[in-house]
Amino acid sequence: MGAVFLGTPACAIPSLAALAGVADVELVITQPDGRAPRSGGRRPPPVKIAAQQFGFEVAQPETGEALHAVIAEREFTVGVVVAYGRILTPAVLDALPYGFVNVHFSLLPRWRGPAPVERAIAEG
Repeated sequence: MGAVFLGTPACAIPSLAALAGVADVELVITQPDGRAPRSGGRRPPPVKIAAQQFGFEVAQPETGEALHAVIAEREFTVGVVVAYGRILTPAVLDALPYGFVNVHFSLLPRWRGPAPVERAIAEG
């Protein structure tokens, strides 16, 4: 089973490792490198660093259209999304025969957004 993994922060790395244990991860997609706060240079996302250490191919599309193109040009069976940082369009979601599994850290749709865990804890 050829899988594509979409994730960006460090909290997504355990899910990437778990997926690698049960599927052939053909590509890891993460957000583009960001600016380092002090140096102003570029800093790769944690998932990119981990994916390279695992030996996985990495793509960092900058737009939703580029993301769709990267996924559509390959024949993945399934996708796994963990804290990717971009809303997937219907075209992206429909590109895979078995679709995507979204691993989320809180109850959806109630606690969504940039800090779902913190919001869930704050609400008890």
